[in-house]
Amino acid sequence: MDTYQDTLTLPRAKTPLNVLVMGAGIAGLTVALALHQAGHKATILERVHGIAEVGAGIQMAPNAARILGRLGLLEEVMSKANTMEINSLRRYENNEELGQAPLMPGVGERYHAPLAVIHRGDLQRILLDAFRNQNITIRTNARVSHTGEWVEGDVVIGADGIKSDLRHQMAAHHGIPKEKRNVGMRWMGLGGHIMAYPIKNNSVYNMVLLHPQKEGAATEESWTNPGDKREMEEFYAQWNGLVRSLLSYVPDGEVMEWTLNSHFPLPTWIENRVVLMGDACHPMLPYVAQGAAQAIEDAGVLACALSLTEDLDGALAVYERVRKDRAEKIQKSAAVTRKALHLPDGEEQRKRDEAIRGPGKNPDLWADHDWQDFMWGTDVMKETVGQFEDLLARSHGYHPHALNAVAY
Repeated sequence: MDTYQDTLTLPRAKTPLNVLVMGAGIAGLTVALALHQAGHKATILERVHGIAEVGAGIQMAPNAARILGRLGLLEEVMSKANTMEINSLRRYENNEELGQAPLMPGVGERYHAPLAVIHRGDLQRILLDAFRNQNITIRTNARVSHTGEWVEGDVVIGADGIKSDLRHQMAAHHGIPKEKRNVGMRWMGLGGHIMAYPIKNNSVYNMVLLHPQKEGAATEESWTNPGDKREMEEFYAQWNGLVRSLLSYVPDGEVMEWTLNSHFPLPTWIENRVVLMGDACHPMLPYVAQGAAQAIEDAGVLACALSLTEDLDGALAVYERVRKDRAEKIQKSAAVTRKALHLPDGEEQRKRDEAIRGPGKNPDLWADHDWQDFMWGTDVMKETVGQFEDLLARSHGYHPHALNAVAY
């Protein structure tokens, strides 16, 4: 990927650690791979018996793509991905285009990394293939605390997702409740919206339909439950003809339904030498398409921080300092965007549409230039490596420059 040359490399471990990673999703696979490449020993413990393909299309944002590039995976990822050239913002009822957000190649040039969409299963397979090639250990059917077996490590990373056992224990401790062109289409309507784009080299059209949970639905935290095509078509019966036509092509039995889960922020992601990442600490609503990207950012920062010092507690504190506020801001922005996209018809909706047509701030934050700069332009690995000594000093409660100013 010569277009996106990168001078930053993953630092080598000062002191190789034995790291236990809970969970073999995108977060766990990425952090274990990064730690291994930095010179640590990483072992994944996964609760399920076999690792299966989960989900459908996900967006690969520039802030995630640049980190995968540093792990040597970007070329293979892009061979399986579709780049997104335009995102078209449309009204639900008549399919009127309110505005366009130009994406590639401009986004790639601006942020020095591509914006693409990929099937989650393709990304997972790429990560698993890298594991096999580098002989990293994955133990399946290994749920934490259930077997009675002791497994020791210097650090435990909780990448065990939305139903994280480790998060549950931390929360309890703190008393917290539980077309042939690559064009993305974003239809906005009363109480819901749809994001659609092609994946798998234009052979599959992925549609994500977001709407209120039906009464009596199960509330268990999960990403994958079978849905009902008839109910789906009934909910969108008043939407425009193109939407209804596309939904009619969905094969029976291939509608997957999941609840949109979020959590109250934890006061800390660290207890002793157990640290959380990904959905275990900042599950993302999908409205700014940053769930996978933020987990990959966690992986990049953790691998850097754990490699740049022998001070293990300090390294974990640096990780939290770099990641927690940023991830929670992006998590909050998804909820703000949901409100803007789901407005009922009326004056507030008309003002939103005018804002989308205009040159100013876009209420759809995913398409807003300033928010893109924050989401996609921030290089968390570069920040961690370039400012590490200062970040480490701050994690111990002092600033080295302040000490220098009074030293005599």
